Amino acid sequence: MTTPILELRNVNKSFGPIDVLHDISMKVHAGEVLCLLGDNGAGKSTLIKTLAGVYKPNSGEVLMDGNPVDFSGPRDAQRMGISTVHQFGGTFPLMSIGRSFFIGAEPTKGFGPFKVYDRKKANEIAVKAVQGFGITRIDDGDRLIGGLSGGERQSLAIARAVHFGARVLILDEPTAALGVKQASHVLRIVLEARRRGIAVIFITHQVTHAIAVGDHFAVLIRGAVAANFRKGERSREEITDLMAGGEALADLGAEVESYMATHDGHPPPVPAK
Repeated sequence: MTTPILELRNVNKSFGPIDVLHDISMKVHAGEVLCLLGDNGAGKSTLIKTLAGVYKPNSGEVLMDGNPVDFSGPRDAQRMGISTVHQFGGTFPLMSIGRSFFIGAEPTKGFGPFKVYDRKKANEIAVKAVQGFGITRIDDGDRLIGGLSGGERQSLAIARAVHFGARVLILDEPTAALGVKQASHVLRIVLEARRRGIAVIFITHQVTHAIAVGDHFAVLIRGAVAANFRKGERSREEITDLMAGGEALADLGAEVESYMATHDGHPPPVPAK
């Protein structure tokens, strides 16, 4: 078995007296899509920020290539190949595609104090990178980001992350608020990133999208991993049920039935407030 690119072992995170992540263990390999599923408030955002170096875990280990790492911040995580693309792509509506693609790392031409931004080179690289992911509609690097669809913005952000060396791509709800056609573009790009050997962590609450691209699934409920399974081991209905706390509800139902069986059909008393 190959060593996972990124692994969490028994990670806990709390803010003062509030426990947010509880004993999280998961791993993702190169060329694999790990779908992290959970409803609002499940702890997904805190987990993303822990993976990306924003938060340090209170206990447990984060490993890359089998070696423990201790990120000093997001830039440190980025240098090691962890890139996060947030829900709206992190792009700038009034910037051109080329400028947004290279923001903070602009190519230049000229020498010494006469260096200037190389717009032509930036545009060519940006367009080629996006088209390499199958988004052929983008063919002009001078086009403003604000004129792109939501799916195209996500595509641009993912292509940018891959261009700058992402080994682990964390996608935070990339298909949220997108139409069917736009979401399908993003899902195709996720599959292309996997084909290129990138480890993808796909955070979503849309089960249908997760099933379309996922190899490995983890369901997060109240900051803990409630289920961890491979593709094909659970149906869509079972996964949806898990996200809603289905297993916990089933256990509760069994306890109620057991109580009633031994108490002449009477339900258990409601605890006093």
